[in-house]
Amino acid sequence: MSQQGSAGNVIAAIASFFIPGLGQLVQGRILPALLFCAFAFGGYALWWLILPAIIGGIAHLWSIIDAARYKPQD
Repeated sequence: MSQQGSAGNVIAAIASFFIPGLGQLVQGRILPALLFCAFAFGGYALWWLILPAIIGGIAHLWSIIDAARYKPQD
């Protein structure tokens, strides 16, 4: 049973820092991993439009925080 601040959450947050959604994938949450990855990379791919790049950055940051704060359902 993993608790907030556990080593697994720290590793997942570090993984999401490098690749958005990877932390969720490490935790076994496939749909959130795909969504975070798609929003972050999609926003980064459209960097010249400014707003999508901001949304991509927010999605990337959100994926890190989400991986760090995740508590599995009992």
